[in-house]
Formats: sequence, structure tokens, C-alpha cells
Amino acid sequence: VDLPTLYSFSPSICLKTSQTMRFASTALALASGISITNAFGLKYAATRQSFLSSTRPPRSQLSMVLEKPKEKTKVKKLAKIEELKTKCDYLKAPLLEEMKNEEIFVSKDAMQILKYHGSYQQSDREVRGKGKDYQFMLRLKQPAGEISPELFRLLDDLSRDMGQGDLRATTRMCFQLHGVRKGNLKTVVRSIMDIGGSTVGACGDISRNVMTSPAPFVSPEYQHAREWSKVFAQLFRPMTDAFSQIWCDGEKVATVETWAKEVEHLNVDEAMYYDNGRGVVLDDPVEPLYGTRYLPKKFKIGITVPGDNSLDIYINDIGLVVICDDNGELQGFNVMVGGGLGRTHNKEETFARACDHLGYVAKEDVMEAMKAILATQRDHGNRDVRTNARFKYLVHTLGIDKLRRLVESYYGKPIEPWKPIKDWKYNDWMGWWEQGDGKLFYGLHIDNGRVKDEGDFRLKTALRVLVDKYDMRMNMSPTQSIILCDIDPKDKADVEQILKDHGILSLEEVDPLARLSMSCPALPLCGLAMTEAERIMPSYIERMRALLVKMNINEEEILMRMTGCPNGCARPYMAELAFVGDGPKSYQVWLGGSPVLAGRTAFPYKSKVKDDVMEDCLEPVLAMFIEKRQQFEAFGDFCYRMGVDAIEEYANNYVLGSVKA
Repeated sequence: VDLPTLYSFSPSICLKTSQTMRFASTALALASGISITNAFGLKYAATRQSFLSSTRPPRSQLSMVLEKPKEKTKVKKLAKIEELKTKCDYLKAPLLEEMKNEEIFVSKDAMQILKYHGSYQQSDREVRGKGKDYQFMLRLKQPAGEISPELFRLLDDLSRDMGQGDLRATTRMCFQLHGVRKGNLKTVVRSIMDIGGSTVGACGDISRNVMTSPAPFVSPEYQHAREWSKVFAQLFRPMTDAFSQIWCDGEKVATVETWAKEVEHLNVDEAMYYDNGRGVVLDDPVEPLYGTRYLPKKFKIGITVPGDNSLDIYINDIGLVVICDDNGELQGFNVMVGGGLGRTHNKEETFARACDHLGYVAKEDVMEAMKAILATQRDHGNRDVRTNARFKYLVHTLGIDKLRRLVESYYGKPIEPWKPIKDWKYNDWMGWWEQGDGKLFYGLHIDNGRVKDEGDFRLKTALRVLVDKYDMRMNMSPTQSIILCDIDPKDKADVEQILKDHGILSLEEVDPLARLSMSCPALPLCGLAMTEAERIMPSYIERMRALLVKMNINEEEILMRMTGCPNGCARPYMAELAFVGDGPKSYQVWLGGSPVLAGRTAFPYKSKVKDDVMEDCLEPVLAMFIEKRQQFEAFGDFCYRMGVDAIEEYANNYVLGSVKA
């Protein structure tokens, strides 16, 4: 059996040496307990037992029978994006030269490479004229979402002087700047790098920003989660010098990333380069883990503590849960794999997926285990069909047991069973909380993540006042909001007054539906948007509130999310109720996500629902909820229990206005 037969997506495998070839070509077979013929015409009949029995398996442990090599076939042409990655000279070409010219845009190839540097080329789709209104969105990469006061001041100034005047809090715990012109891009990136921030790897086919719970508690579990989010960010950073070459003219930046200094004592670079002889580390002079082609697609990591699912842990390629003993000493990590939300309308082979539990790894082995998981996706992920390139498709195709054996073939030892942990809860950490060190933190809700000054609402100015007055640091929230940290209890009233003076609602004044909601930016800048999201979500919250009032269930709190396309940037497929753009002023309606965001995705209920009849679509579902819910049952759990067929049958026989609580 050859690899394409076993794995229907026919992954392209980047092999650098005969040793790497031997391990990569046998890995899937070992995972499945079958024999295959490798690239040298040698037939392997191997078992997982023999493969895992030594650190560097000798040839004598594999039964090899020489066979006549198959006739050479025509080499399959690489997918265009894979060819570009191969030729880009480790993320330099053609961007390096194009940043030197006078054009106000970059080419399509340079635009793809620019993503690895943290930026997307955009244009305002509502500007009418002779040419496109080219501009650039810049996304930061700050593990654990930590924003120093110095960094916020810089971002505030850059957005005012070289952007469109606002900032946007992202769903992966960082800021985006919009409206940067090409001529200013180098200055903006260099300024961020010089202060210890980074945009490197915020986008592109590499490990993205590593998330964790935003709560700045000083308890050991939370401290471990924050520290190891920085470890994994450092472990999987790209090693190319492209970033200094393009943005800093080859010079060293003034300050290394702040998180790199914080985890020096854990010898992350030594762990990165350590070669266990199983094909994890490539024979590559620049990128030991990524090679010339990096990963098949983006790769997302999240880490949290038992019970705290504030970050949507199940949507990541790898999710980790810190496991401590009774004294708070870190013992290891529960590891889950295979989450991801991007999909394409009308293509059933693309789908949203929640993670599966892989098992438990001790802390001393976790960096090697993480490398093994990344190498599994690097070597066996689908590089031929980009819509099926995420790790979730490999996990789905093999199943978690075979995937575990495949990871173990790189890792070199069995992965232990998942450790029991407490049940998940969702908390956005908004409002006032004690940190545990005598200080307070305040979770500041931000509608759809937009930090701006508009009329009497002056959030951007309020944050600058607080940062300048108290040298206040922030943690970005996974729900597009901000945590204000290290507040002295005596300053609580002043913080509240500053926010009030700038038109910021107190948490008690925020509609719970708004607090639970998220949306992506969508129009006018996103080139993928099919319809509105951020700009229309406030009106949907108002309309949903009016419908709940009309049906006498105003006390219900329903987690709602909206995106302008099916790519899932605002994580709609995990919500209890979601609106996914599928055309102009038209949405798919999704139901049944978990209210604690754990273990499952929602399901599609209706497609092509026009904006102006959305209430007619939702009222029958809410009526059925009123009549058939169990005691204390959440809306998402109810929809999941009922299923789409039962809901559709009820809706087909429902008369609008006939049911109220």
C-alpha cells in the first residue's frame, strides 16, 4: 500500500535526507501496522513495537526485502503556493526587492510571502475610482496576549500617524492596525520590532500567535500556562533572517522579543535543534523544523488550565492543558489535536472540527512531543489541495488512534493516556477580579474589538490616559476585549471614572448578548467577505434582544457570532447561534454549539437567509426551545439535543407569533 492509497488526500512530503526519507515514508504504515515500499525500492514490514523500541532504530529492526524498483513516473508538479515557498529564499523573494520600489502595492507572490511577516494587502472595496485603494493590515504576534505600556503607546501613535486611526483587538489575543500604506510599512514594522514586539508569524503557513487564558491570576497553574505559551511561540518561530533583511536592512533590532528573554532559562533553542534521529529535525541550513516549504497551512496552538475554556481551546491544531500536583508544581500537559474552523460553502469535504484528545505528556518531554506533532503535519499534511491542508483533515482521515501512532513514530515513545480534569466552564473574565497578589484586574468589554474614538465614545483615548497615568499593562482577550492588569485597589474608582468620562459603558450596562458576541471585520477591507459582519452585528444584537422580549424569554443569554464568509475568523462554528455570510445580505444560520465551547461544533440549519427575514427564521427555533427545553438547559445544548431534522420539522409547522413563554 502506498501513501496516497492510505491517505486519500495524497500529502506531498518534503524530504531532505535518506534518513528523513526512511522515517517519513514508513511513518503512516507504522501507524497503521502495514507494510509499504519506500522510495529506494525496499519493502518495510514493520511494527510500532519495533519502531519505538530504541531512540534511533537500527536497520536490523526492519525487515527489508529488495524489490525491483518501479518505473519512474513523471514528477508531480507542486501546487503554486508550494512552488512559491520553495523559491522564495526563506520568505525573502520577491518581497525584499518589491519593498524597495515606488509602487503602492506588491505583486500576488509578494503578497503571499508578506503574510509570514504579519501583513495582508487590502483595498477598500467601497472606494470607487480609477484604481484600487491599496493599504496594508498589520497583525501583531504577542504570545499570551501581553501588551506592555510601551507597546500600547507605540501602537496608539502608529495607528494615528500611519494607520486609519483605530486599533482592532483580534480573536487570537493581539492587535491589528489597518490602513497602513506601503511607504510606511517598513517604519511601522521596524518600530514594533525595536520595542520588543513582533509581527513575525502572525499570518502565513507557520505557527501563529499562541493563546492562553487572559486572566492574569498569579496562581501557579495560570503562571505555567502563560510561560509555556511563550515557550511554544519561541520553539516554533521561523529562523530565517528575512525579517531583519527586509524591515531592518540587515541590522539587529534594538530589543529581542520580550517573551524570548522570559523563557531563556528553559533552553528552548537547544530543544528546537535537538535531533532524536526520527525525522523531526530536517537537514536544512536555515529552518530545522519548517524546511524550505514551511507547513501545508497555518498552525494554531492554545494552552489553558483545567476548567478554563475562555480561549476556545478545541479550535486549535494543538491544545494543551497544564497538569499540576497539589502544590502547584507543573507535572505535564494534556494534549488535544485536530481543531480548526475554516471551510468553504458547498464543499462538503471542507468542514469545521473540534479537537480530539491525544493524551498526556510529561513536562520534560513536551517540547519534543510538540515538535513531533508539527513534523507529522509538515510531512503528511495535504500540500496538493489547499482547502484540505489543515492538520484537522489529517487527524480526521486517520482517526485519533492511528494519528497517535504516527506522532509516536516521530516522538519515539508512547503517549500516555489523557489525565482526568475538571469540567470546562466559559468565562470571559470581564469586570473586576482579584489577581491574587493584592492587585485587581478589570475586563473591559469592547464591541467587536474595535478600539476607536467616535463622537462621545472615546475608548482609544481612555486607554491611552490609563496607560500614561498608571503605566498600565494589558492582556488581550480571545473574545476581542481587553484585560487591564495590576490595578491598585485604591485606584479602582479612578479607573471607573476615567472610563465613564470617555463614554465607556460599565459592564452592568452592556447587553449580555453583546458581551457574548463576536464578529470578524468583513467589509469593506476583507477581500474574502461576502457580506457584512462587524458593522451589522450591533443591529443583530438589538434585533435578537427584541425577539427575546417579544417571546418573554428576555433572561436568556445566547452566545452569538457572525462572519462575512465561511472562513471562521470569529469562530462562528463553536457558537450556540451563528450567522455565516453566504452572499450579499445573506447568511447561513448555525445552531447547537456548546455554551462552554467544549468538544463539538455547531451544525448548519438554514442557508441563504436574507437579512430582512432573519427573525422569521429564528422565531420557530426559539418557540421550540420554550416548549421542549429541559430544566436549566442552555440554548446551544437544546439545539444539539434536538438535532436539525427535528427543528426543521417543528419550524415547518410553526405559525409565527403563536408561542410565548
